[in-house]
Amino acid sequence: MTATDLHALQPNKREFLTFTLADEEYALDILTVQEIRCYEPVTRIVGAPPFIKGVVNLRGAIVPIVDMRIKLALEKVDYTDFTVVIILSIAGRLVGIVVDSVSDVLALTPEQIRPAPELGSAIDIRYITGLATIDQRMVIMLDIARLMTSKEMQLLDGVSE
Repeated sequence: MTATDLHALQPNKREFLTFTLADEEYALDILTVQEIRCYEPVTRIVGAPPFIKGVVNLRGAIVPIVDMRIKLALEKVDYTDFTVVIILSIAGRLVGIVVDSVSDVLALTPEQIRPAPELGSAIDIRYITGLATIDQRMVIMLDIARLMTSKEMQLLDGVSE
């Protein structure tokens, strides 16, 4: 059964790719995912922000690689055999994100996603679209397109062209 067949059977569900960072599970719209790759060494770019690990050559395209732990202000961790790079296609350009591991693909209805709680200015929730409870686990829904097109990411406009 293809993704198109699944969508025809469940038209009000959207699919999300889930991944882990630290002890939390995050999800992003699967339609932005181009491919999933093992982490490989990158070429550093002088003067790039700390969350930009560098760039890789992906079949002739120069792709910036973002460490999501640094981008989301989580503790730094050594990369392992489970560390992966999710290559995303957002706003007409490719960008890779480094995550601890990829978990699952979830098909969710809008009713399964609750709005992110208002926490005042203590926590930046601009990139969180909501929270989903699946079985006994909480999944943080990311607006990955908004995160990857944010102001600090615009510094990379010349890198991937």
